[in-house]
Amino acid sequence: MVTKKILFTGGGSAGHVTVNLALIPRFLEEGWKVEYIGSTGGIERQLVSSLRDVRYYGIETGKLRRYLDWNNVKDPFRIAKGVWQAYRLIRKERPDVLFSKGGFVSVPVVLGAWMNRVPIVIHESDLTPGLANRISIPFAGAVCTTFPETGDHLGKGKVHHAGPIVREELRRGNAERGRTFCGFAGGKPVLLVMGGSLGARKINEAVRAALPLLTPAFQVVHLCGKGQRDDSVRSPHYRQYEYVQEELPDLLAMTDVVVSRAGSNSIFEFLALRKPMLLVPLTRQQSRGDQLVNAESFRRSGFCEVLFEEKMTAETLAAEAKRLYENRHAYKREMDRFDQGDALSSVFELVRSAAK
Repeated sequence: MVTKKILFTGGGSAGHVTVNLALIPRFLEEGWKVEYIGSTGGIERQLVSSLRDVRYYGIETGKLRRYLDWNNVKDPFRIAKGVWQAYRLIRKERPDVLFSKGGFVSVPVVLGAWMNRVPIVIHESDLTPGLANRISIPFAGAVCTTFPETGDHLGKGKVHHAGPIVREELRRGNAERGRTFCGFAGGKPVLLVMGGSLGARKINEAVRAALPLLTPAFQVVHLCGKGQRDDSVRSPHYRQYEYVQEELPDLLAMTDVVVSRAGSNSIFEFLALRKPMLLVPLTRQQSRGDQLVNAESFRRSGFCEVLFEEKMTAETLAAEAKRLYENRHAYKREMDRFDQGDALSSVFELVRSAAK
């Protein structure tokens, strides 16, 4: 029997890796060889390196910016080099299919796969596709979407609405282990703050300023992002970590309410775990506006409250977090109506079919 091989790509932020991390174990269990192409120093390398039996290749890449920057002059050459590196790697390794999660590193890989006539499946988590995926989609045979409305932006020909993919290990958390890890007592509610790997600074500043208002009501666990710890801030009811991996399911299990950016992968994971959310989406000045659209979709569905960054202060953040907790049961009732489905199996079967 011939062993199938799948190549994954996606990176630049944790959100462009998490779906891949959910799918990779399924392919390994089925006996596939799994390889990954990402950037040489991006967060994807850090996340994928923890997986056994997955070979990682780093390539040159540039960022696709919408603003003036001197790097815009250099990056087309980096992207061209990345396309050449990806083309040569794919020609040598000969995968049966490429699965791309997006992010700027994925564009050279998609082009390299297309030039080698490797079938391409793309995943788009946000309601509207990002720039990297918009560039890549014409070269793909299929596009999996999380939001059903995304098909309106892409046309129906190659779009497959799969729904949200949630990592199975997140459902296996233990609240007691989470409290032990943080040194928290039982009985007092836990507020989890996730700023994301990008755009965390504003939330971090507001949360730390709000601690005198938050800690009388909550125990606060703060995932602040790489290089964003502030060890001068101390409280028996506050714990900060740059990033957690193995402990994340346990931290989520003990969490009562969440303050987060509005990246689609994270908010759908909170939805699957029935965690009421206060979302602080990235502004249009910081992003293409996808988080604003994601947050509004969730607000209309009754899953969250939204606090715009322009209105976020220590006082408004603390007041909204407390109001969210007081009304948590109403949000959970709306979340219980959401049909999660089995998006992981749906996407797995689609990719397996493309490989044939």
